[in-house]
Amino acid sequence: MVRGKTEMRRIENATSRQVTFSKRRNGLLKKAFELSVLCDAQVGLIIFSARDKLYEFSTSRKLLGESLESCSLEELQQMEHQLERSINIIRARKMEVFREQIVRLKENVKDLSSENVMLLEKCRGLEMQQTSGGEDVSIVISSEKSDVETELFIGLPESCRTKRP
Repeated sequence: MVRGKTEMRRIENATSRQVTFSKRRNGLLKKAFELSVLCDAQVGLIIFSARDKLYEFSTSRKLLGESLESCSLEELQQMEHQLERSINIIRARKMEVFREQIVRLKENVKDLSSENVMLLEKCRGLEMQQTSGGEDVSIVISSEKSDVETELFIGLPESCRTKRP
């Protein structure tokens, strides 16, 4: 089955247009990478989306530390500064992502704590209903933290060792 020729015109549906853009952009980036690898060519590709977002691809053997023999000291220093700037940008973005995660996790802790308090109150309410109903059911709810011995040792527990003479 042969696919018909597609008429080249603007896609009116915004969702379809975005999906097509994403698929074709990924295909174009893949082709640029394949061309650089298969033909050992220097390839540069810059794509701007309709929302002015930048997508780029470039193969620079020099930035990968290859083919540096022909570089002068000045070119090497420029590349080093460029790489340092890139690393700083990457680290800044990484820290921003970490901060966002911390904020989200703190909100999550806050939500879970309030849910825990609500459930604790609900359990106490059930306990009060059961004890006031004449049933002899005791539910012990402790909001205090208790100490638990978590050390690993060979022999009797510390409490048994202290009781022996």
